[in-house]
Amino acid sequence: MDDIMRKVALALAARTSGDPDGITAETRFNELALDSLDVAELVMDLEDDFNITIDISRIDGSVGDLVRIIREAAE
Repeated sequence: MDDIMRKVALALAARTSGDPDGITAETRFNELALDSLDVAELVMDLEDDFNITIDISRIDGSVGDLVRIIREAAE
């Protein structure tokens, strides 16, 4: 697991009281019982953590897609 994926998994695990090792790129937010408000709050926290801006409308609902968008924004 790379650094970005690990940081996202840890942030998700903190929100869901889950295990970060159980969160993969294929995991969907609805599988973690996160609604759109939860995802928006997560995105705001990650924007602060990575010092980037994330276009939430580009996220398709998967952890992998969020990680990809973070990578693109960080380049």
